[in-house]
Amino acid sequence: MEASFLARIQFAMTVGFHYIFPPITIGISWLIFWLMNQYKKTRDEKIGSYAKFWIKLFAITFSVGVASGITMEFQFGTNWAGYSKFVGDIFGAPLAAEAVLAFFLESTFMGVLIFGWNRFSVKTLRNASFLVATGSTLSAFWIIVANSWMQTPAGYKIVDGRAELTSFFDAVFNPSTLPRFFHAVDGALITGAFFMMGISAWYILKGRDLQFAKKSFKLALVVGFISAITQLFIGHWSAIQVAETQPEKLAAYEAHYDTQKEAPMNLFGIPDDKGEKLDAAIKVPYLLSLMVGLDPQTEVKGLKDFPRDERPPVTIVFVTFRIMVALGLFFIALTMLGLFLWRKDKLFENKLFMKVVFFSLPLPTIANELGWMAAEIGRQPWIVYRVPGMRTDEAASITVSAGEILFSIIIFAIIYTILGFLWFYLLRKAVHQGPQPLAADAPSEAGMHMDSNDEAPKDLNEESREVPK
Repeated sequence: MEASFLARIQFAMTVGFHYIFPPITIGISWLIFWLMNQYKKTRDEKIGSYAKFWIKLFAITFSVGVASGITMEFQFGTNWAGYSKFVGDIFGAPLAAEAVLAFFLESTFMGVLIFGWNRFSVKTLRNASFLVATGSTLSAFWIIVANSWMQTPAGYKIVDGRAELTSFFDAVFNPSTLPRFFHAVDGALITGAFFMMGISAWYILKGRDLQFAKKSFKLALVVGFISAITQLFIGHWSAIQVAETQPEKLAAYEAHYDTQKEAPMNLFGIPDDKGEKLDAAIKVPYLLSLMVGLDPQTEVKGLKDFPRDERPPVTIVFVTFRIMVALGLFFIALTMLGLFLWRKDKLFENKLFMKVVFFSLPLPTIANELGWMAAEIGRQPWIVYRVPGMRTDEAASITVSAGEILFSIIIFAIIYTILGFLWFYLLRKAVHQGPQPLAADAPSEAGMHMDSNDEAPKDLNEESREVPK
């Protein structure tokens, strides 16, 4: 196998594994902030114990995410030297901003939450949870800036075969940054909500820690429903941006070969790239034109308008995109059903629903991975979209052999397998322990008195856990 192909495999493996964790931490951090805000308002130690439990799961996931992400930046220098040489002046800026402005903010105040729980006031801890959530979201922003520049480069000029920054603002807010950022963050909220719902459903099915599980479930259900519905509109916004700036990617998403007005949306089909057609197609007339232009007469470019060597691999992009969309619709349906059962006072009595929610826990992560695959493979054959000399094969290092890359792939696979098992083991252990009462380690009394507007703390001896059945 060629070194460039193995370099792609290695990068896909490392990024794919790492991308399991950031959406969970971004989503769960905002749910933790909501709980901490409630804790600050009510001074109810039960809510404090609930927040501390989710903080523990956040910390475990964040730690494994950091460990798995270290290798990615090094790969640009080892396996993608051509790319690093060409765009180093531009690509390095958002990565540096992510480290300085976001990562340290998130990690520092996560330390406050974990190690300062009985040292700081409730107000300080609430503020720390907000800064953790803000830091995790800012981290996503700067990473998406770097990746979006590869999709829709802007604010640069080419000097002596290298890209030089001409406008930091234009590079940061390139045409795809904001749609992709909001799409990713909203997906993270769905992921965090299903993470919280799935674990809460496990407690409900086991009949333990029911007060904690029911409150967490209801919070996550509301956030999950709102986020899933919102994703419809953000996805539409993103589709319009792709149609305007990367028309061959949209054509690959839809296996749309012929440029036409009144373009239909293909719900299902079997792409035949050699024959340039979609077999067994199930279509909705005019819908693709309506989506990208709000007018059935909007012309949508087809793949035949582009040379074959500039088209993305159609089948994998078509399939991954469809599964992602189908999962998104499933999230809407499931959370809507949950709200209906809640209104009928049958939410927690419906064991079948709880089982479905529990087994749905990993589905948003799968949707995130599939969306990433569709977006990145849909950009091919370019590593920087339509920039001469920046095809993916041209950007690979020429001094790193296929054998060396294969060896590193094996080593990474072993390390990531260990990290994955460690993450699962620590999560499972924490979940089996459940939320613990705060009477022994509540925030310090001295810290409490610093908040003059806080209400008096409630009885610390109040039960915070229900007796397991």
